[in-house]
Amino acid sequence: MGPSHQASTDRHRDHTAADSHDLIQVRGARENNLKGVSLDLPKRRLTVFTGVSGSGKSSLVFDTIAAESRRLIDETYTAFIQAFMPSLARPDVDALHNLSAAIIVDQERMGANARSTVGTATDAHTMLRIVFSRIGEPHVGPASAFSFNMAEGMCPECEGLGRASDIDVDELVDRDLSLNEGAIKVPGYAVDSWPWQIVAGSGLFDPDVKLADFTPAQWDDLLHKPATKLKYGSNNFTYEGLLLRVKRTYLAKDRDSMQPAARAFADRAVRLAACPSCGGTRLNEAARSCLIAGRSITDCSAMQINDLAAFVRGLGHASVGPVLEGLRSTLDSLVEIGLGYLSLDRESSTLSGGEAQRVKMVRHLNSSLTDVTYVFDEPTAGLHPHDIQRMNNLLLQLRDKGNTVLVVEHKPETIRIADHIVDLGPGAGTAGGRICYTGDLAGLSDSGTLTGRYLGHRARLRERFREPAGQLSIKGATLHNLKDVSVDLPLGVLTVVTGVAGSGKSSLIHGYLAGRDGVVVADQSPIRGSRRSNPATYTGVLDPIRTAFARANGVKPGLFSANSEGACPACKGIGLIYTDLAMMAEVASVCEKCEGKRFTPEVLTYRLRGKNISEVLAMPVAEAREFFTSGQARTILDRLVAVGLGYLGLGQPLTTLSGGERQRLKLAIHMAKNGTTYILDEPTTGLHLADVDQLLELLDRLVDDGNTVIVIEHHQAVMAHADWIVDLGPGAGHDGGEVVFTGTPAELVATGTSLTAIHLREYVGR
Repeated sequence: MGPSHQASTDRHRDHTAADSHDLIQVRGARENNLKGVSLDLPKRRLTVFTGVSGSGKSSLVFDTIAAESRRLIDETYTAFIQAFMPSLARPDVDALHNLSAAIIVDQERMGANARSTVGTATDAHTMLRIVFSRIGEPHVGPASAFSFNMAEGMCPECEGLGRASDIDVDELVDRDLSLNEGAIKVPGYAVDSWPWQIVAGSGLFDPDVKLADFTPAQWDDLLHKPATKLKYGSNNFTYEGLLLRVKRTYLAKDRDSMQPAARAFADRAVRLAACPSCGGTRLNEAARSCLIAGRSITDCSAMQINDLAAFVRGLGHASVGPVLEGLRSTLDSLVEIGLGYLSLDRESSTLSGGEAQRVKMVRHLNSSLTDVTYVFDEPTAGLHPHDIQRMNNLLLQLRDKGNTVLVVEHKPETIRIADHIVDLGPGAGTAGGRICYTGDLAGLSDSGTLTGRYLGHRARLRERFREPAGQLSIKGATLHNLKDVSVDLPLGVLTVVTGVAGSGKSSLIHGYLAGRDGVVVADQSPIRGSRRSNPATYTGVLDPIRTAFARANGVKPGLFSANSEGACPACKGIGLIYTDLAMMAEVASVCEKCEGKRFTPEVLTYRLRGKNISEVLAMPVAEAREFFTSGQARTILDRLVAVGLGYLGLGQPLTTLSGGERQRLKLAIHMAKNGTTYILDEPTTGLHLADVDQLLELLDRLVDDGNTVIVIEHHQAVMAHADWIVDLGPGAGHDGGEVVFTGTPAELVATGTSLTAIHLREYVGR
């Protein structure tokens, strides 16, 4: 056999191996709206998945590939261990070959646990504790002596939470009224109610005397008297000071479990203040007394991470060399990823979705694992164009370590660095779920798909800027990192507030405009409600739908509410049975009695133009809009389509919506009001390039209807389309907090020197 033939054989063998082992093979994926999708994805490469919202990207990447990887890993445990784990259903797919272990790095907030901080979530605080336990002076004990989550280190007063609950007495009582005049403002204490009678009939006070005229002893009894047995007429009862009762009733309860009136009262009356004993640092006095180079561990935790990284680089103790090296690496990664403006003591629950995703990413950058599949959900969310390049570098870094990186993304900057691109569509919901293109960037540009056509699309600067109809003034803003900022925001126009992540945008707008009269905030925060809530209930469109069904069938509207008498008794109208597995995540399975239809068999016999209520709630908004062609239902559905949510199912649980979808849903509800100031926080999150154009049309319509629209945004298309720009910076954290530019986008492009100006100038091609 000649050498050339041997080489050819070797190449063939390599090619065959590549075909079989170097590809994740998906065959016949039908999860959610996927239409039997089959494709091959190269391993140890960076693949970006694109397509309009609702096209099936998440169904393919998260609900099929990542879900099956997780399920297969769980199956490797013994049956005994699996009995304690949530049972994961197999995705609806014919076959998946050559999967590797999948790690999902998503934008889910990092929980509401007050004990979780950036430091604990990244292990930086753990390493810092080891350093202080070894080289801190005076020596106070092992690493656990510096942990606010362990008895040895936590402040005994607040038990390591750093906060103490403080009750505003003036929210409990009105001192200018007597008990008979209704001085007690606590819910349930209306005049003549039983709790009120216990106070008024206690014999401790004259119910006709104003509280302001109580003696010190009476005031103390009203608020602080310990539980005491007293007699009222012929009844024995227990009297307890109002403050003690409110603490017991409201502080021990989870706010989300309270009735709306009680929750509103608790939000007003119960304030969280820094613990007076530890000053909010969470640690006991011994832990706070230990110093390295004049700084305590609480000083280090409170520093901006970029400052802490510089401090740690200056420490050179051989006894903790490996730990210091690990700590430096973690801190440098946080700075590199654009989070240098955070501090290690920042509570995880206060991070935005994008920040949470980047914090999770840091754990993986320093991991020794390779040949892992990393799955990202819009990693550029919340990032200024200046920071997107950093994120791209990190994605490439993960790939170059020998990992498979799958990214759901819309930003052209990230699509351009992909080794492989998968474009789904062509539309959303039932109009999506197909592969429109797979291949490289050059092929995408020539493919004629919606993504390919929009890849080089640029929004232009306005030729004519709308004239403001007045101004909203903010004076002397100092919240968080704001440096005594005063700025005027024009009324009646589209204003974009921009700047790098951490520059102070949210502090300025949410901190000083939210809550003013006529100001509506549509942000990406979770919608308060339960798993019963869906777009139909949240927007109120269910009411006219129920009425239409009731009229058509001559029955009560209540039958057509899954929260009322028509609900399936087994699942109580949810359609799913939830099993609580104590310490594990609860598991949902489709209700066997109603097969997920949520209603009783009797209710499902009633029809409206051939459809039952379950079939109507299964419709996407766009389909329902064709079904309900007039009246209030059509008006609400029109608004949902206008904000780009035509693909959402009417009965889809709100808990399944992304942050961007929640924001657009809130916007649809508020769109009926004119003469309003709308605040939108990164509304382009989750939007395809083509959808951004639709969003700009919607924002224009809101302004042209007489509203003011203020958008916190990094997307250059939205900046270019604005009438007015407010740019914060120049950097993040204590390097930001100043207004570096106000004016029209044209002026910013022509004369601006900020990071925003540089990127916008490049975007519009000036």
